[in-house]
Amino acid sequence: MSDSSTAAPASEPYSENNLLDRLSSEATLERFYAYQSERERTLLDRRLGISSGRVLSVGCGWNPGRELFPSPAFTLVGADADGYKVDAVLAEGRADQGLVGYAGSLGLPSASFDVVLYRLVLHHVVFQQPLAGCFREAATLLKSGGALVTIEPNLYHPVGLGLALANGLGLGTALHGTPDDVPLSPRALAKEARGAGLVPEFYAVTYTWRRLSPRLQRVVARLDTLGARPRAARFGHSVLMLARKPAQ
Repeated sequence: MSDSSTAAPASEPYSENNLLDRLSSEATLERFYAYQSERERTLLDRRLGISSGRVLSVGCGWNPGRELFPSPAFTLVGADADGYKVDAVLAEGRADQGLVGYAGSLGLPSASFDVVLYRLVLHHVVFQQPLAGCFREAATLLKSGGALVTIEPNLYHPVGLGLALANGLGLGTALHGTPDDVPLSPRALAKEARGAGLVPEFYAVTYTWRRLSPRLQRVVARLDTLGARPRAARFGHSVLMLARKPAQ
């Protein structure tokens, strides 16, 4: 299912305007992003159970997930509120089709996708609006037996707890560059999924953190073998949720 030769761009730009980026090497960040991308591909290969079809990547930004859902097996549709980003991923061949629109109100036909992907998007969306509409829309757009895939920073990890505390103190922008990184708990994600009629399951993408030195990242990454165990998965730094639409 995956094409390991296709590298994913960094999830976030490097900027010296915030404290954590000034304290972090850009090379260290890029190493983490490459590792996380490989972990995502591995988990989806093993757990998704969908080897072809149509994928909708909502809030696709610069990275709609082509490395997770390669052509020609998958037709990937990138949706984003920023038309420039949609044009860019189409021009670069990282999406097959594009759509300018907002999560929860895309206006697409029901049962038209095998997978709906939110990759590192919902923790930004929740800063602006409740997530229920995104989950209801995903459930409507999925075919019977399809799956919503979300990958999000986890509130239950120590870094997620620290980020939530920084946000609560109004230090988010100064610390890491943006006020809208809101770590989400597996419990909250599961509640939204079940409310939309989907059946969630969780996997830890990784327990390590992009700000750690490469040596410490390698040490902590040994825990990632626990990622498929339900109890342990809920404490990963980033969590992958597969929320399946029951077959009818």
